[in-house]
Amino acid sequence: MSARRIIAHLDCDAFYVSVELLRRPELVGKPVVVAGDGPRAVVTTASYEARRFGVGSASPAAQARRLCPQAIFVAPDFEAYRAKSREVWDLVRERLRVVSQAGLDEGYTDVTEVEKPLRVLRELVAEVRDRAGITISVGVGPNRLIAKVASDLEKPQGFVAMGREEACRRLAGSSPRIIPGIGPKTAERLAAMGLTTIGALQRAEPGPLAARFGERHGRDLLARAHFHGSDVVATESGPAKSRSSETTFDADVADPVALEAALAELAGQLCAGLQRKQVRGRTIAIKVRLDDWTTVTRARTLPAAVNDAATVTAVAIALLRAYAPARPVRLLGVRVAAFEVEGANPAEAEAEAGAEPDRSPQLMLPLGSRASVS
Repeated sequence: MSARRIIAHLDCDAFYVSVELLRRPELVGKPVVVAGDGPRAVVTTASYEARRFGVGSASPAAQARRLCPQAIFVAPDFEAYRAKSREVWDLVRERLRVVSQAGLDEGYTDVTEVEKPLRVLRELVAEVRDRAGITISVGVGPNRLIAKVASDLEKPQGFVAMGREEACRRLAGSSPRIIPGIGPKTAERLAAMGLTTIGALQRAEPGPLAARFGERHGRDLLARAHFHGSDVVATESGPAKSRSSETTFDADVADPVALEAALAELAGQLCAGLQRKQVRGRTIAIKVRLDDWTTVTRARTLPAAVNDAATVTAVAIALLRAYAPARPVRLLGVRVAAFEVEGANPAEAEAEAGAEPDRSPQLMLPLGSRASVS
């Protein structure tokens, strides 16, 4: 597509915490951490007040308590988060036509054809804040990669627009870690090569990168350092044969409990969409991408079609335990296929499922999950 496209990334600020603050306004301005209470619980998200103490998403809750002993811990309520997410994205879709949601709290929009797009985006952000009580940071650029990075630069309530050349220049001194898809392990390996900034990575020769990371991954790292990325924001698609929800972690995850908790959240998001469409599936699958970019899928076909989160979660976790990843996990996903709709033939079932917008951005996102069709 044309490099002249205008893509925006909309990212709700500390979304889960924000939902909790709407319900408990007495917590505003205090360090709040959303996390389970088990011995191996992980942080779902933290308020900006807690983040100043080093508390971050996916970190162990026990570590968060040590870093910020005065923090107020709140158990996650994903039903409330899903309800607020629907409210937010319904408002977004009232104003914008081309929208691809990438999780409960973030998504992309193509505003190329929108008259005065930056003004429209600012008005939209104000409307969501006033009507839903949620603040949004916005990044705007010619592709999704730049839009995503830009939305993170001035959080919370940031609004940053920049082109590719400006991104290359402005962010040359930044760590490669700010680029989606470059996690701590990859950044460490780059640092061992002397590539500690995006500018250094931009100047790197392809050969040494290919020798260290493999030809495909090396090319991808160079492309990302130069902020090349897809400008496609897919919405409506043809009949879907499956639906999936997946997430790419901020940092590679090796803890089985954390992985299972992530699967449960993904299954809940996925099943909520299937239930809205009154669609069930007989095949449940997981997708696991390891820190070395090896991607593995496992699937199980059930005797009857399902769309309830409890069943999908149980099967997905069983598949994950049977696979037992030997390396840390970069990306995790769950998929439901072989659709059935009550009173419909299989083709009608697929068409019904396909009526839901395609939510499958081609860039790996470091926070949040995405739903997709294939």
